[in-house]
Amino acid sequence: MREFMNITKALADENRVRTLLALRQGELCVCQITELFGLAPSTVSKHLSILFQAGLVESRKEGRWIYYQLPGKDAPVEVREALDWVEQSLADNPQVLGDAKQLKKIVRQDPTDLCKRQCKK
Repeated sequence: MREFMNITKALADENRVRTLLALRQGELCVCQITELFGLAPSTVSKHLSILFQAGLVESRKEGRWIYYQLPGKDAPVEVREALDWVEQSLADNPQVLGDAKQLKKIVRQDPTDLCKRQCKK
């Protein structure tokens, strides 16, 4: 029951759902997600922490960067089903399509430059 409640809590926020959908394009660092949504890095980190606790994302650290990705095929069935449901329900949503278009521009930028620019704000 706890796993189910963690998943539903994680899916109860628009920015967390948009993050999951953005991660369909592949692994992203925190600064790229921050750039996409225009939120404070601490807010993005909190959202990612909730998604991580629910098992909806995985993370890895490389140097000073933390990268997030969707879990693989070995994820629990309830996680895979929740991610499939989100994708099927919102794949054609205008907001999601706009995020995907903006994200293509963001991933072409150097994460170091993104981080520096965000730290100045």
